[in-house]
Amino acid sequence: MAPVPASVARQAELLKQDGNNYFKKERLGAAIDAYTEAITLCPNVAVYWTNRALCYRKRNEWNKVEEDCKRALQLDSHSVKAHYMLGLALLERQDFAGGIKELEKALELGRGANPASYMVEEIWQILAKAKYMEWEDSSSKRASRLQKLKEACERALIHYYAIEDSQVENISEEIANGHLQQLGHLEEVFNKAAQADQPTEVPDFLCCKITLDIFRDPVITPSGITYERAVLLDHLQKVGKFDPVTREPLEPHQLAPNLAIKEAVQAFLDEHGWAYKMS
Repeated sequence: MAPVPASVARQAELLKQDGNNYFKKERLGAAIDAYTEAITLCPNVAVYWTNRALCYRKRNEWNKVEEDCKRALQLDSHSVKAHYMLGLALLERQDFAGGIKELEKALELGRGANPASYMVEEIWQILAKAKYMEWEDSSSKRASRLQKLKEACERALIHYYAIEDSQVENISEEIANGHLQQLGHLEEVFNKAAQADQPTEVPDFLCCKITLDIFRDPVITPSGITYERAVLLDHLQKVGKFDPVTREPLEPHQLAPNLAIKEAVQAFLDEHGWAYKMS
């Protein structure tokens, strides 16, 4: 694509500013028109596409959100907003796998740019909700399959007992009790299998000592204590530059990612999707 003349680029920027002003005043139609004109003049500027996508998001026009975000990502694959809104659009059409993938990418990029920003928190909340919904859907299907299998096994056993009993003149109490015991053992097996989807408690070592929530982006201090990155940075900025537990002096550059805990958290969430709701 040929370079855009400077005068045209300036005009496109003015149109973007107009669009921003219209957006702030909730004049979404006018904002869309302004961003569309900017795109017409400079179609290779990703932010024009994401700004228009934001307007479409406000109007719940998710197909257009998806189209604009995909175009923006062709121009800038590191656009946090494009990945985020594309993830939302995909979730709207029940594409959990695709939506979660885009939200995870948005979260990764957002944490790299500004781990304490409101947008990172917003992305995490949406991602956690999507992950929980995905788990809930899978859990419901597993429970249904398990119940059908249990009923089939019970019918098969009862049928087997009927055939076995028909070959005996007098069924002893011992045999009858044995049948009941086997059915009881079958019940225990299926109850045990169902426990994997039952919410319990998140282990303390996977939770931040300040928020008590499961870690999202854990960092470790020189004192050896692990905290949630955004929460600790907020503490250092607003309360004081010291470790909240040990009170030892602490600077932001001294924080190191706790990759072991991060991997442990992800492994726990992969196995216990219900924990996304608790976080």
